[in-house]
Amino acid sequence: MAGTTTSPATASAQRVIGPWMAIALVMGNMIGSGIFLIPASLAPYGGVALAGWLVSAAGATMLALMFARLGRLYPAAGGLYAYTRVAFGDLAGFLIGWGYWISTWASEAALAVAFVGYLDPFVPSLVRSKPAAAGIAIAMVWLLTAVNVVGVRAAGRFQVITTALKILPLLVIGIAGLFALNTAHFATAAHGVGPFLSGTTAAATLTLFAFLGLECATIPAGSIENPDRTIPRATIVGTLLTAVLYIVGTIGVMGLLPPAALSASTAPYADAARLLAGDRAAALVALGAAIATLGALNGWILIVGQLPLAVARDGLFPRVFGVLSNRGTPARGMIVAAVLASGLILTNFTRGLVQLYTYVILLSTLSSVIPFAFCSLVGFILHRESGRLMMTRGAAVIASLSFIYSIWAIVGAGADVVYAGFLLLMCGLPVYVWVRRTTKPAEVVAPVN
Repeated sequence: MAGTTTSPATASAQRVIGPWMAIALVMGNMIGSGIFLIPASLAPYGGVALAGWLVSAAGATMLALMFARLGRLYPAAGGLYAYTRVAFGDLAGFLIGWGYWISTWASEAALAVAFVGYLDPFVPSLVRSKPAAAGIAIAMVWLLTAVNVVGVRAAGRFQVITTALKILPLLVIGIAGLFALNTAHFATAAHGVGPFLSGTTAAATLTLFAFLGLECATIPAGSIENPDRTIPRATIVGTLLTAVLYIVGTIGVMGLLPPAALSASTAPYADAARLLAGDRAAALVALGAAIATLGALNGWILIVGQLPLAVARDGLFPRVFGVLSNRGTPARGMIVAAVLASGLILTNFTRGLVQLYTYVILLSTLSSVIPFAFCSLVGFILHRESGRLMMTRGAAVIASLSFIYSIWAIVGAGADVVYAGFLLLMCGLPVYVWVRRTTKPAEVVAPVN
């Protein structure tokens, strides 16, 4: 295709991601991409946070069903970007690819910060020093970037192992907390319908970040075995299992920790374990959470290379993102993302861990939800133009609810985050103009049912 630059050693991606790796990618990119620090961000909302979780879980399920259908009908590399481009054209496809790319490297920054927070039981002096914490976070971004540069198979195996390890602390603390929870911790100041709805919206937007990753199996489609079957199954199974783990875990942590202590915590699950069984248990949970966060960081670094690779192959991203290394990995794209994630950490580290994490996840969520809104409507456009993708009544309802939920989540991000996200999105327009002047986009291939 026009605009594609590959190494002689690798002209196309090898299909090395099987069903279990795909499920691990979906679950691994979600678990750790929010749950281990989000309870602290939710503390001010009290019991309203649970309503937010239920809304975001329902919305995530709708999105998973929508992406599962698109992944079955059109298993193209690039996922969200590819669906948008085939339905809405080059410019819309570019903007969605650009926005989602911003989300992926912003997620790298957020996960690296979360990892540092869970080192507190081991090296508190470093974690509580803002410059040192920023340095550790940046070091982890570059370490796992190196792992992914080695190859997709190595990154996939790392993902399976860390996903298995991260589920244990969520289950243990969540279930134990259910037996020892204090209902007073769920008290809320949101009295009346208006405050309750606004609090639920804000909490749902925060918790939606924990579901970012449900779409990840659609992106490296060129590296997935039997993508038309594997992608839908991995998307739905991974999302449903993760939603159950999230809700049980959050109830357990909030039931154990008083709101004031929870809001100041940089490691909520570890602090909950300390209340249950002492410092040794806290250290074990912190270690598990740190491993979980590393797994999610690893998965997002894999995605941050695969998405711009697909866009560059279509001639809509700079050629540098389409270059494959001798190992068949988009190494240059990963390195560019690591530089940007490091810059985001450096320019915001004075906020403190929890405040930095909350700001970055809102920005990352917004950059993902806009592509979700576009993808929700793809089926309607393709059905009208090709007549091949039949939208059943159920599919139309799911797509409509996914769109409404996406718009609601954008509203919940807040004016400041929407403003910053809009500016970042508009910064992509000069890039699009430059690329279009120098590269001819590849022909759009419509999906075949």
